[in-house]
Amino acid sequence: MSATDIERIVRAVVAELRGTDAGASSADEGTAAPIGDDAGPQVVDLPDPTDPERRHALGVVDPHDPEGLANLAATTTARLGVGRAGPRPRTASMLLFQADHGVTQDAIYGVVDEAVKDEFDLFTVTTRVADRAEYLLRPDLGRRLSDEARVTIDQRCAKGPDVQIVVGDGLSAAAIDNNLREVMPVLLQGLAAAGLTVGTPFFVENARVGLMNDINDIIGADALVFLIGERPGLGIADAMSAYMGYQPAPGKTDADRDLICMITAHGGTNPLEAGAYVVEFVQRMLTNKASGVALRQKTNADS
Repeated sequence: MSATDIERIVRAVVAELRGTDAGASSADEGTAAPIGDDAGPQVVDLPDPTDPERRHALGVVDPHDPEGLANLAATTTARLGVGRAGPRPRTASMLLFQADHGVTQDAIYGVVDEAVKDEFDLFTVTTRVADRAEYLLRPDLGRRLSDEARVTIDQRCAKGPDVQIVVGDGLSAAAIDNNLREVMPVLLQGLAAAGLTVGTPFFVENARVGLMNDINDIIGADALVFLIGERPGLGIADAMSAYMGYQPAPGKTDADRDLICMITAHGGTNPLEAGAYVVEFVQRMLTNKASGVALRQKTNADS
């Protein structure tokens, strides 16, 4: 393939991304230099596929019902109307997919900022997971505290509080980095205003939701709130969940827990509102001495 052929292909890619004429000159398209053996370092100035305007741009050429397609795409964050180039995705669509996938990998394999933990005096313990690779392959190990963690929690945490708050990285470090500073103050202030005692908050690396049972087996709180990173999606990778349980203990399951999910400023529940709702929900659990299905049964019977 000649240098001329390669240059023509690159121009076509740039034209597709920019919506310009593929036959325009490289100067018109914004390429930094012509392509050739003697051209020196090559730079192709491509637009950012994650810009909101480009993220939501429809890629279907000459749709049968343009208005209908636009209305349908406006109802969801799913990738609708992205178009295709023969049997493959369009270049802009593929670049956006790869960019979003990269963000999810950063969230999953990232580490929570120590400054965020220090701001709330959170000491750190770990589960029985050896590393992040094992964490992804062995969810069961992420539901159990390491022997060292059990000793540390027993030594450093107050026993028998009304409410115990625990923070875990889960599947998104970004969820903790981006939301904890807003959620935690609302929780602490709201629970104090409600006259509830709060135990010693701490942070758990490589945590899974079922860890609530193991933790409360040591602490013995009436209610436990577990703030943990959700599995990231291709678009939103910093969503946090707040799992809540009344007297969690070994043997209890998801049926015994309540959940507020999708806590994020990026299209989910605002972190400040979520914090206030968690406080309200904890009070309801303590009043009814139940959570999960049992709480639903009690509150439905009362109404």
